[in-house]
Amino acid sequence: MAPIADAAQIKRACLASDRSAATRDRCSCIQRVADQALTRSDQKTVSKWFEDPHQAQELKMSQTARDDALWDRYQNFGQMAQAICS
Repeated sequence: MAPIADAAQIKRACLASDRSAATRDRCSCIQRVADQALTRSDQKTVSKWFEDPHQAQELKMSQTARDDALWDRYQNFGQMAQAICS
């Protein structure tokens, strides 16, 4: 089991964002989807993108297989979150 400090990273980043749609219910839903679609390591990386979206763009443009795989998981997560949490 992950330490409490590592839990709900996506939810915390979502709530801290300045997006008007970032309600507690929606951010909780997005976290539940993240728990299904992303590893803890993925969540740690992706949570940083809420504050600095440029990091996501850098990963997207990367040519490594590892980064490509994370980008694929992230896109899947985004599609799932949009379908479930909207």
